[in-house]
Amino acid sequence: MKKLNILHISAECYPVAKVGGLADVVGALPKYLEQAGANCAVMMPCYLTKFLETEVFDTVWEGYVQLGRHSFGYKIMHERSRKLGFDLFMIAIQGLFDRSDVYGYRDDTERFTAFQIASLDWVSQWSEKPDVIHCHDHHTGLIPFMMQFCYKYQSLSKIPSVFTIHNGMYQGMFSWSQAEYIPHYDPWKAGLIDWRGTINPMASAIKCAWKFTTVSESYLQELANGNMNGIEELVRIEWHKAMGILNGIDTDVWNPEKDKYLDFTFKAAKVKDGKAKNKRKICEAFHLDVNKPLIVFIGRLANEKGADLLPEIFGRSLQEFKRQFTGIVLGNGDSSVENSIEILKGYYPGYFNAYIGYNEALAHLLYAGADFLIMPSRTEPCGLNQMYAMKYGTVPIVRAVGGLKDTVIDLGDPGGYGIRFVQANGWDGAYSIYRAIQLYQNEASMDEARRRMMALDFSWERSANKYKMMYRELAK
Repeated sequence: MKKLNILHISAECYPVAKVGGLADVVGALPKYLEQAGANCAVMMPCYLTKFLETEVFDTVWEGYVQLGRHSFGYKIMHERSRKLGFDLFMIAIQGLFDRSDVYGYRDDTERFTAFQIASLDWVSQWSEKPDVIHCHDHHTGLIPFMMQFCYKYQSLSKIPSVFTIHNGMYQGMFSWSQAEYIPHYDPWKAGLIDWRGTINPMASAIKCAWKFTTVSESYLQELANGNMNGIEELVRIEWHKAMGILNGIDTDVWNPEKDKYLDFTFKAAKVKDGKAKNKRKICEAFHLDVNKPLIVFIGRLANEKGADLLPEIFGRSLQEFKRQFTGIVLGNGDSSVENSIEILKGYYPGYFNAYIGYNEALAHLLYAGADFLIMPSRTEPCGLNQMYAMKYGTVPIVRAVGGLKDTVIDLGDPGGYGIRFVQANGWDGAYSIYRAIQLYQNEASMDEARRRMMALDFSWERSANKYKMMYRELAK
């Protein structure tokens, strides 16, 4: 059987450039698809990151992208060593991507529209086209439309497109006054890029892609029935094309037995001893009591992650439960949340601490040494942190939403190993911490929860095979 050729197009890819879980998925899924027998490539923008400085690239194509009345020179660079397990192509667009940060610029609409155009300009001249083009999140959402209806890309119109929604709250909307950015297309098809009066790349992809997927089954249900920035009706209309496929984790990167960031690696059979050594290192660095249960938060300090609830959850719990645990927050984001966390550090020295920023090595150490990971998310399309935690024997405390609901079974249910709560508020979060303290004090129950978690399979092999089956069906 002929190998499938799959092209992934994304704004992020670990370890090249990472803001969130999108990077982890795009850095892992193609690698595991390759192991499952497909040929994969990833195309992404070229940011000024450390990866660009440390690796060797060959320029394979140069051209100009037309964005309305403006023209930008670009070049396509191929990473020579193929060290990521797949072909990596980076598009350097002068004046748009020669910056260090991935997002957050006033001209992000121009940046990512130009990226999509340059991607298709290059692919359209390939002699051997991909069997499937897989687009990730709104930064690539116009590609399925352009492949079918922009005149210059007619050679791509028969190639199946897949679009994955990693976070439906961010849709990339921009004004019709900027419609000139999109290459010429049949004006009768303009409705396929419009949603409620604006150009909406995510809505366009849902309409135009041959299939669209979400990163968990529960999140697909929430997209159709919840409050998702106005695309709920569209998801229901296009339901026949929808599929929920749970993300996996890259066990080459997230594995306590061989984690390059850890001084003390450990196997499941030695989890208690291994975690104790890593916990001791954490508590020494953050001046916390190693004999108390350690509860951590790792991630963006954003409203959707429930990060604004953390000061209340930790503060209320430390006060009401007589300082029977310690806590650490690792992350950055909303300045008001950052300030509240800094204030909380002053109230509870020796019991609560934080690292404002992001530190990959520290994140690995916290997963390895913490007893519990808390995720009070308001929305969580899949969530990878809870899977990382369970791989390292760290009990997740999660709100029952999206992928958290799909991956964590509450201790009170048959076969349970985690702690779930329903309401996104300080009361429910604090009660969950009380349950965590009780679990920690019951050594036999804590050991059993760890044993069950670490035996779970959240690797990418299963998910990659589901994607491969979908690609194969589309490619027919």
